[in-house]
Amino acid sequence: MSEQVPLEQQCINAIRFLATDAIEKAKSGHPGMPMGAAAAAYTLWTRRLRYNPADPLWADRDRFVLSAGHASMLLYAVLYLTGYDLSLEDLKAFRQWGSKTPGHPERRHPPGAEMTTGPLGQGFAAAVGMALAEAHLAARFNRPGHAIVDHFTYVFASDGDLMEGLSAEAAALAGHLGLGKLIVLYDDNRISLAGSTTLCFTEDIDGRFSAAGWQVIPVADGNDVASVDRAIGEAKADRSRPSLIRLRTTIGCGAPAKQNTSAAHGAPLGADEVRAAKENLGWPTDAAFFVPEDVLAFYRQAKGRGRDLQRAWEGVFGRYRAEYPAEAADFERVMKGELPAGWEEALPAYPAGTKDVATRKTSEAALQAVAARIPELVGGSADLNPSTFTWLKGMGDFQRPGDPPACREGAIGGEWGHGGRNIHFGVREHAMGAIAGGMALHGGLLPFTGTFFTFADYMRPSIRLAALMGLRVIYVFTHDSIGVGEDGPTHQPIEQLMSLRVIPGLSVIRAADANETVEAWRAALLNTSGPTALIFTRQNLPVLDRGQLAAASGLRQGGYVLWESGADPEAILIGTGSEVEIALAAGKRLAAEGIRVRVVSLPSWDLFDRQPQDYRDRVLPPAVRARVACEAGVRLGWEHYVGLEGAVVGIDRFGASAPYKTIYEKFGITVEAVAAAAKGLLGR
Repeated sequence: MSEQVPLEQQCINAIRFLATDAIEKAKSGHPGMPMGAAAAAYTLWTRRLRYNPADPLWADRDRFVLSAGHASMLLYAVLYLTGYDLSLEDLKAFRQWGSKTPGHPERRHPPGAEMTTGPLGQGFAAAVGMALAEAHLAARFNRPGHAIVDHFTYVFASDGDLMEGLSAEAAALAGHLGLGKLIVLYDDNRISLAGSTTLCFTEDIDGRFSAAGWQVIPVADGNDVASVDRAIGEAKADRSRPSLIRLRTTIGCGAPAKQNTSAAHGAPLGADEVRAAKENLGWPTDAAFFVPEDVLAFYRQAKGRGRDLQRAWEGVFGRYRAEYPAEAADFERVMKGELPAGWEEALPAYPAGTKDVATRKTSEAALQAVAARIPELVGGSADLNPSTFTWLKGMGDFQRPGDPPACREGAIGGEWGHGGRNIHFGVREHAMGAIAGGMALHGGLLPFTGTFFTFADYMRPSIRLAALMGLRVIYVFTHDSIGVGEDGPTHQPIEQLMSLRVIPGLSVIRAADANETVEAWRAALLNTSGPTALIFTRQNLPVLDRGQLAAASGLRQGGYVLWESGADPEAILIGTGSEVEIALAAGKRLAAEGIRVRVVSLPSWDLFDRQPQDYRDRVLPPAVRARVACEAGVRLGWEHYVGLEGAVVGIDRFGASAPYKTIYEKFGITVEAVAAAAKGLLGR
């Protein structure tokens, strides 16, 4: 075979047939893109991509994101061929229980998979975050003659990725910010699962991306390695704009009956068609998972090449360390995800009697304080800084370097350019969430976002993926309930709090006052296992007088006893956020009537449920069945803590437009309602 088919073409076909064989064996998968984009993958991974298979997490590697995650076997085939920790047996176990080759790529599973993809558009937008992180870290750490951060972010994207509105949001921001080291290879095969893209997708993609400030490079034949290579080189040469390389490809390339049809997209080709494809492309038909020795030897040169690339970078970093020891130590710290010493000393404290204040405002104070100590804390809001207060005053605006002063109205102040720490995401909540995830994936940054809580719905897919990947992202949500008041039901979250609580791996914290807000930020910054959602009020709340019984640090256990009238309580009142004040007032009213009552602040269900059983039982004694929960949101879910016998003072309808105190009264979220519910449970 090697005499009939050139080695380069054999290398491309090896990707195609490892993919089709694995999909055929699994009786499940998507062969179309792996066959159609194999030449582009070969070109990128053998000629352009900087990586080391022996160290998939090398700090200055190029990042590669397969946004079209359904084409996972394309990635797995290349990872195996180039020598990552992935065996032929792993490919044979594609989509099987416990395998290293799941149906869609999962972060670091297998090694070399940069992120979990599958929901289309997510990888594209996360890659914008990776490129943003690279640009910011380069601006922060690089010095003349010492470029320790200098790599590209590459994306393989499909028609479906570009159909998703998320990619349009992210592309617009990437172009505005001048992320010139972001390169997207668009697999323009014009076929989707349902049929031809002419059914629904006929826009001028070149025009769209050009209008967004991208360099667009069309490649008429995606199987022409030289043309693909030239296009990547042209993209790399323009550091001022991100690049879209539009590759005209054939889905299912080589499969005679199914290529260029939707039949090649989302199902195995079938044994007969696989055999026909192999015959068509000059590949042996008598064995599955076949890789010629010279093909494997060619690909495995990546191991030596990667070793040399990393060693060269380590030499650069060694010289950097000698000249800039403090900066080098800081770079290593942030890439490990470690916080600087002493950062907690900056957190403010609020004595009882402090003037009533909204938790969004005390969140701002906490954020400003820790940002001064944690320079990797970078983020912003979806055009809502004046309302969410998620800004870092005087710490610079992340913008395209060199934009004229006329563009700077509304700037937060400080450095202007890629070294700025404030990101103006614009009204793009979904892209904001996904880009923040990409920043966390890249490493070296601790990203935060900010928007109104009701718009968490726009961000939910990105939040879910961040939780699935265990990413360290902090989402700040303000205007957290009917307390929004006059803006009305469109802006009053009712179901959002409970909907976030059910996402595995997401920590959700709703603070009751200024001191719980500070502790919420502490908990979020210390959380290294996944994302955190911080939920804050628009309306002012009192700073609670905890006396000698409790401290706001109890938030770190998720829930704690805030106040009680005496030992052996008859009833327990549970509140979160702004409703803790109501529960506390109701508890004191019941105590005045001779009822022994305990008031519990429960700001975080997930943190509380992770505590030892004996701690949870001390806070919520199982013997006390008379329990009332109070929260300005849906009741469903509270049975987890009050049981079927308890009561919930909550809301199961949308809100209304009126001053917030009126809404609380009209909806029955009152001291009287909580006290009455407790007395009813006690039969009094």
